[in-house]
Amino acid sequence: MRTEDVLAATGTGLWCWDNAAGTVTLDAAAARLLELPPEPGVFRESEVRARFHPVDWNEISGVIGLAVAEGTLAEAQLRIVDGSGRVLRTVRSRSKPVPSAGAAQGGKTYYVFIGTLQEVAEPSPGTDGAHTAITGDWRRSREAFLLDAGRALAEAGSTTEVLRVVYSLSMPGFSPDGLAVFGVEGERLTIVGQHGHSLGDESPFTDMSLDTDYPAAEVVRTGRAIYLPTPDDYRERYPATWPLARRFGRRSWAFLPLIVSGRTMGAWMAGFRHPVSFSPDERSVLTTVARMLAQALARAGAADTERELSLGLQRTMMPSLGPDIPGMTVAARYVPTGGGLQIGGDWYDLIPLPNGRIALVIGDVQGHDVRAAGLMGQLRIALRAYASEGHRPDAVLARASRFLSGLTTPGDDEASAARFATCLYAEADPETGTLEIARAGHPDPVVMTADGTAVIRQTEGGLPLGVEADADYPTTRVVLEAGETIMLCTDGLIETGGHDLATGWVRLRPILERHTGDLEKLADALVQAVHGPGSHYTTGPLADRREDDVAVLLLRRDATLTPPSVSRRTALTIAQAEPERISAARRLLRELLHDWADPDQVDAAVLLLSEVATNVLVHTDGDALMVAQATGTPGERCLRVDVADGSDELPHKRRPGELASSGRGLVLMEMLAHKWGVDPQGAGKSIWFELNEGEQSEPAVPDLDAFEEPDGV
Repeated sequence: MRTEDVLAATGTGLWCWDNAAGTVTLDAAAARLLELPPEPGVFRESEVRARFHPVDWNEISGVIGLAVAEGTLAEAQLRIVDGSGRVLRTVRSRSKPVPSAGAAQGGKTYYVFIGTLQEVAEPSPGTDGAHTAITGDWRRSREAFLLDAGRALAEAGSTTEVLRVVYSLSMPGFSPDGLAVFGVEGERLTIVGQHGHSLGDESPFTDMSLDTDYPAAEVVRTGRAIYLPTPDDYRERYPATWPLARRFGRRSWAFLPLIVSGRTMGAWMAGFRHPVSFSPDERSVLTTVARMLAQALARAGAADTERELSLGLQRTMMPSLGPDIPGMTVAARYVPTGGGLQIGGDWYDLIPLPNGRIALVIGDVQGHDVRAAGLMGQLRIALRAYASEGHRPDAVLARASRFLSGLTTPGDDEASAARFATCLYAEADPETGTLEIARAGHPDPVVMTADGTAVIRQTEGGLPLGVEADADYPTTRVVLEAGETIMLCTDGLIETGGHDLATGWVRLRPILERHTGDLEKLADALVQAVHGPGSHYTTGPLADRREDDVAVLLLRRDATLTPPSVSRRTALTIAQAEPERISAARRLLRELLHDWADPDQVDAAVLLLSEVATNVLVHTDGDALMVAQATGTPGERCLRVDVADGSDELPHKRRPGELASSGRGLVLMEMLAHKWGVDPQGAGKSIWFELNEGEQSEPAVPDLDAFEEPDGV
């Protein structure tokens, strides 16, 4: 029997579409099916295209592209319409793409599609052009599935999440029961992840040579998908590895390449317990998912690498707090900025010193990029080296500034442009609670007293590190009483969220005064105040709370060492050459008395302190040391302020004239203080006054006859 007779008996026509010439050759049966004159002929492509439903024509373009890429048959079902758009019949097309001879033009290869057309009986003639089950419901289900899969894979942030998403995909009408993702390491095939298998089932596939006669290995070698609709297909094409697949009891397999930027990074296997013919639509879905999976794995791999690099840098550059410090408790936090490398220029450090003391360091290198992190690491090592040599705090910072200025040079080159760093270095004596602090352009520390009052401790400071090679850094002595805590932080904790130093302090102060117990909880609360959900409802114009790194270091002197003798205490040295420090002393005293019951008494205390400190600077040649302490329970506290100097001359009461510009200090002391006096010391004297909270001023005047100083207070 002739082939023509068989085709005529089955209503099958032949066609040949040459997309290089733009022509379609049809036999009589094919022309009849396409509602063209029922005789053999060559037709223009536009004539034939007009006979197909527009939606189906768009779909067949994708099927043809897939067949060309994989070297397989192009199969599709197409609706034939008349001039008014009514569907007359549905035909099934099966064709093989063959490269057109000599038709490579402009770098593009053209093909000739040779195949058959056969009518299928599903649509009823005379219906309109609405979607049928062939191209309607299944297509909508497929599109919804691909949209959901694409969104889920795009949101996956790690390789584990990507694998979890792909394992949970439910493909429309042909969901696999087993999945595996293969990766490539050198010339070996490895298992990245699998689903639907028992533990240990992946062992034979975890380290397989790419030369192995296995579908996934061939897919990686060639970059082309492999579809195995039946076990016989698998056994015939891959007899060597068929025994490995047979024990899973599956009926169909699809192996697809995972390609990113033209590079095959692995393969994806989908196994089915039911037969799957892998129609063009099913292949299209699988290919699309494989492409999305490859992109998601590439993004997740890069994110995993970046995350591991960031964590490694953090582990390397952020030290552990080391062994316990006798008599002291330490807590620290480091939170990198929200984007990029997750590591910046902020750091903290604890350094054991040769003299048995502990150095606390906190700093911030300008910038939040890789170079800032690199400079931070170098500067931290340099500071540890200088500290371990036994240098004093001022010498450590001076050497660090010289070191940093030598690492950077002014210029337009970002790789070598000058950068500075702020730093605070404190040498702590655990036995006495004394801290010697040197500061290089860094925010002042905050001291929390035993009763929970938080006060910014004014300290001497110099230029940021790296600004000048030969900079001086004066030191300030701070004494932590039993139960008191000092906080060192970078400006990210204060200013993140659009705050400045003033409003940032207003935000943090309630946190510091509320968490007076566990230091770890206090550290967490401080970070939450800046980066937590509640931070979006605090003062500050910006909604983004992650524009700067945050480093926090907390040190508390244990209350069990010695019984606390005062509830609050602060001290400050006022140098002769720095009269502006009197203003800092006034601020310290106001912060110490921020919850004092009587605001008038606070004003009185500040006025008396200003008078006494000014007297020292005007009438002596030495510095003044101010010590203020408040004892007792709220509402019944006693404030005592001592101002000591090195002069042995004692003040006396004067009777200034109406226009005199001085001489009223002791008069004010009598009017405003509940008690006051002058205590001679071995070298110098101390002038003091006391105010009792909740009491009206009833001054107790000491005997002034013994005070003989021409220019008294």
